[in-house]
Amino acid sequence: MRSRTPDRLCADAVELARQAAVEAVGAAAVGSHLGARAEGERVVTHTFECLDAAYRGWHWAVTVARAPRAKLVTLDEVVLLPGADAVLAPQWVPWSERLRPGDLGPGDLLPTDADDERLEPGWTGEDEPAPNSAVFDGEEELELSDPQVQPAPARARIGSVADELGMARPRVLSRLGLHLAADRWEKAHGSQTPMAQSAPASCTSCGFLIAIGGSLGQAFGVCGNEYGPADGQIVSLAYGCGGHSEAAVLPAPPVPAELILDETVVEPLQLHPDRTGGSVEPDAPAEELGHS
Repeated sequence: MRSRTPDRLCADAVELARQAAVEAVGAAAVGSHLGARAEGERVVTHTFECLDAAYRGWHWAVTVARAPRAKLVTLDEVVLLPGADAVLAPQWVPWSERLRPGDLGPGDLLPTDADDERLEPGWTGEDEPAPNSAVFDGEEELELSDPQVQPAPARARIGSVADELGMARPRVLSRLGLHLAADRWEKAHGSQTPMAQSAPASCTSCGFLIAIGGSLGQAFGVCGNEYGPADGQIVSLAYGCGGHSEAAVLPAPPVPAELILDETVVEPLQLHPDRTGGSVEPDAPAEELGHS
């Protein structure tokens, strides 16, 4: 526990602390003595005014100490510390928190963490059982072969498909309207843009791509990367940017093992007897063992 009363000998060692500060930074940068505070038992820190114009509001801290039952005060360290009015640099913020939408430009590469919460494993078909597998689910074949199962009317099936494709409306885009929209989207976020030309991969394999329905869904999608240059906009599948989910995946940082410090174990050392009947340590010099 830190002692509230500074050690008398350490507190009186003002000139020793001043000399240490002067030797470290020069006499022109060390000002008047500001005070002393106890850091622990027989450990005191002296503070001196910093006269350097570049460090206004800072002070020199010189720590001195002495051993138990010793009258000699020794130097511990000399450091420059900020005061209440010191000008400090802003707190460092990781790049992942400083990044804002629109900061990504052509040629920039935005890595994603391996455990990015915005991404999850997609379906690749590897888990789908083979048709000849014992766990294959053949419900569709069973429904078609079972005479008791009546197929849905053709009109009902067409209506459900139309609803799924977004065609159940009074009017929809014609082929010309679709081509005009595709041309606009391709020009804004297509394969010929500077961003796509310098991208490491296309949107086809990006985890941030949101698929859209309809016939244009075969060539376009919606970008869902908030840091990408086309967030929330229609992009061509051939488009790309440095924010691609698989462009540079950062591995999860390793978790260091907990530090175990054991200072309570006593290790016995084997001692060898000398010629006089006493004992010496095994690493003692040869002359202490009586050898020439």
